[in-house]
Amino acid sequence: MSETRKVIVCGSGGIGRAVGLILADNKDLNIELFMGDLYMESAQSACDWIHEGLQQEGVATPFQMPKEGASDEMIEIFKNGEVVLDCLPGSQAPRIARLCREHGLHYANLTEYVQETNDVMEIAKGADTGFVLQTGLAPGFINVLANHLFQQFCKDNGVEKVDKITMKVGALTRHAVAPHFYGFTWSPIGVATEYVKDAIAVRDYKITDLRALSEKETIIIDNITYEDNLTSGGAADLPIALAGKVKDLDYKTLRYPGHYDWVANILEAIPEWDNKIEVLENKMLSDIPSVEDDVVIVYSCVTGKDKNGVLKAIEKSYTVNPMKVGTQTLRAIQSTTAAPLAECARILLTGRWKGVVLQSQLDTKEFLNGPIVSAVYGKFSEEKELVPS
Repeated sequence: MSETRKVIVCGSGGIGRAVGLILADNKDLNIELFMGDLYMESAQSACDWIHEGLQQEGVATPFQMPKEGASDEMIEIFKNGEVVLDCLPGSQAPRIARLCREHGLHYANLTEYVQETNDVMEIAKGADTGFVLQTGLAPGFINVLANHLFQQFCKDNGVEKVDKITMKVGALTRHAVAPHFYGFTWSPIGVATEYVKDAIAVRDYKITDLRALSEKETIIIDNITYEDNLTSGGAADLPIALAGKVKDLDYKTLRYPGHYDWVANILEAIPEWDNKIEVLENKMLSDIPSVEDDVVIVYSCVTGKDKNGVLKAIEKSYTVNPMKVGTQTLRAIQSTTAAPLAECARILLTGRWKGVVLQSQLDTKEFLNGPIVSAVYGKFSEEKELVPS
């Protein structure tokens, strides 16, 4: 058997326990997990859930994390660990990253928070270990997919620039009823935040901040009609990485028709001096149920002209349903978010990455066809171009 690799998961909620289960289930890795949480009950519950799913005891050890700094137990675990997977709220990212830098661990997180991401980049400068940022679903998988389609389009058509890159993701329920046409499949505060904070996009080759929910459109994916709209956080570093190479680039969230009109009516009624995120979150919590049976839709498209001036497009879509790992069922939002994080943990354990690793810097083919990502999304195949008539 291969040597035991010690992986620490900070945050034992839905995504944290999912990434732990996925890693522990991988037959090519001999993983010893340490599941941390602010509440010991949550950490213990995650470990019990993983052991039950794998029908194997002793795979995961719980530990309690303090609200600030680090306890003696936590420091001892970090001293002996190799990789930390940060599934905590984004505000905690700098704290965990500093501990990783201090104790020589690799680090990967999920957060789309801009300032905290910049803080972690400063912490990771010159590190001998890798710090992979924003590697979930969106930001994360969608950005690697879009970057791969961009590279493929340029290679196939002998060009260096494209007209447009679109990235769209929806974590949805299977059914949606009026008036909100929605059901929660993940954090209510996360949904409210992305609806209110500005979105970073590219327009006419310039990086710009656009007001969230300001560009609603209709799109048909696999014969199902959705609406999409600008939301914050999903573009990751692609606007900067592809500067000067794409005229228009944006990330939008997919929803069922009618949902965005419902949200717009609520936001319009909130006075300017109120906390829009808090008011919207509370209204959504009072009116919208949480649903376990979910589906995740992922879509990206690159459009531009080839070297002969012919307009072409290349696109890729995924529909991901709940899946079983061991005896446990992961919701679609769990597997699609946890798999990219787990894939990066696998690559970090090879020791090839040092310092800051952004989504645009990942080897797109290695990542998309990695054993963990492909187990959730399927093996990636090169997409054929579409030539508009």
